[in-house]
Amino acid sequence: MDTYVTAATVRRLREERGITQGALAAQLGVGSKAVSKWETAKGLPDITLIEPLANALGVSVAELMSGNTVTNKNGSANMLRSKFYVCPVCGNAIHAVGDAVIACCGITLPPLEAEETDAEHSLTVQAVEDEHFITVHHPMTKAHFISFAAFVTFERVQFVKFYPEGNAQTRLHLRGGGYLYIYCNKHGLMKRKV
Repeated sequence: MDTYVTAATVRRLREERGITQGALAAQLGVGSKAVSKWETAKGLPDITLIEPLANALGVSVAELMSGNTVTNKNGSANMLRSKFYVCPVCGNAIHAVGDAVIACCGITLPPLEAEETDAEHSLTVQAVEDEHFITVHHPMTKAHFISFAAFVTFERVQFVKFYPEGNAQTRLHLRGGGYLYIYCNKHGLMKRKV
């Protein structure tokens, strides 16, 4: 039977924080034997203790329950490390700067891996005044369409949502070097260096 939190996770996180079983127990208002039972898989924390336990161990509830901690390695806030996530149920498109634990419609979403644009997903970039007019040459039917376009540079992200039976066209400020991303609901994320 799967449990909502594992013994190894509790022990690892407690040891990483340098907290004794007794100190953790005191912080949570439980006996030290309770923490020992959690760490040896002889018992589980009460569900009402999950959030306080996560806080005491310095992680989110999602990290505690999954056993996977997320470390933000994006110390310089470089937007080129952006990750995109799309929910397969509702189509929600989510942008994060760096690694994240993203869930939508009850599903944990993996970050999308971008391929280079191909002939079926070609782009036209045309300078118009101080902007660029972007056209994605792609069908926009209800079953097959471009969901969004994004231009990502070191310091900014511009994100535009498209809809089926509309046009996959927009104006963006393409200043500096970066990547133009498009997302096809059938073929996934694609990018082109601009």
